[in-house]
Amino acid sequence: MYRYLPGDRNIWVIILLLSFVSVLIVYSSTGMLAYRYQAGHTAYYALKHAGMILSGWLIIYVTSRIPYTYFSRIGWILFWLAVPLLALTLAMPKVNDASRWLEIPIIGLTFQTSDLAKLALVMYLARILAKKQATIGEKQTFYQVVWPPLLICGLIFPENLSTAALLMLTSVVMMMFGGVRTRYLAGLLGVMVLGAGLLAATLYIVPEENLPGRFATWKARIENFAGSDDGSDSNYQATQAKIAIANGGIVGKMPGNGIQRNFLPHPYSDYAYAIVVEEYGMLGGIVVLLLYLWFIRRGIKIARQCHGSFGCFLVLGVCFLFTLQALVNMGVAVNLLPVTGQILPFVSMGGTAMWFNSFGAGLVLSVSAAVEKQNKEKGKGLADMEKATAVNE
Repeated sequence: MYRYLPGDRNIWVIILLLSFVSVLIVYSSTGMLAYRYQAGHTAYYALKHAGMILSGWLIIYVTSRIPYTYFSRIGWILFWLAVPLLALTLAMPKVNDASRWLEIPIIGLTFQTSDLAKLALVMYLARILAKKQATIGEKQTFYQVVWPPLLICGLIFPENLSTAALLMLTSVVMMMFGGVRTRYLAGLLGVMVLGAGLLAATLYIVPEENLPGRFATWKARIENFAGSDDGSDSNYQATQAKIAIANGGIVGKMPGNGIQRNFLPHPYSDYAYAIVVEEYGMLGGIVVLLLYLWFIRRGIKIARQCHGSFGCFLVLGVCFLFTLQALVNMGVAVNLLPVTGQILPFVSMGGTAMWFNSFGAGLVLSVSAAVEKQNKEKGKGLADMEKATAVNE
């Protein structure tokens, strides 16, 4: 079976295991939804999610079969598609004080434009870094490299601060590995820290009722995380997540026996990790954490073996982005970070987010398949040389 799967087999195993966990968690945590909206058909959401996972595997397989060099041009196209889509999203009517989704005409499917923009930026930034390696230490090149992340993150920031921050941090990591001079990156980080300070000062000084857009939500979440018990939604979520984790103990309450799924808002998405720990205990939580760390470890190995700069930067960007997002989701669940709304990649029930994550995994496997082919050709060449040497002797 493995010989029909292109790319790193470890990546396939990781995705398979996370998908298995995902189906269990979604089935366990959607009971209330099923009774409320699906006349008690408890398997409805799990089956629907399983269908999304199967279609995601198809996306992974198809993407992994495409030579990764093609994604350099595709990334350029997606980047310039993502920019107007993000701008259009900002102009759409707000839902729950946020505007993040667009509806695809005719089929009526909605998707979060930031999911597209994340992968588009990683692909486009990898393309620029690869093309500018000869002049990567120059200031002019730094300007050419840094403006795409600033543009995309700037368009995401007003409605989704956490995604903008994660994407900007991923971009900085890519630039660091791409050879951008440390002093330029230090200056960029300094500007980011200054901006964060100004934002924090604004949230602290301006009364909540006078804050525009999502600013009031950010202020409430930070205050709740700092210990303010005002009974708000985000404080309630954090409290219920802590109860779920405390209930889990070492081995958990076993599948389907969790209690906090009935109290946690979005236990199947934002707080999927809390349900993992409650039902599978600390051991289950550690296993899931190790799967993501295994994912980025394999990505680093693939990047080190890749002969092309574009493939190297692409793998590093995708693997770091997914792993960082997973760590943030876990950090929120265990109350190490304020509420962010970041889902757990390949585990949370996220609709089209599963497709975008699958596309990203396919990119990694496409590069990995090329690396395996290069290694086989290199090994064959060395074998032929040794054979020829033995004959001459």
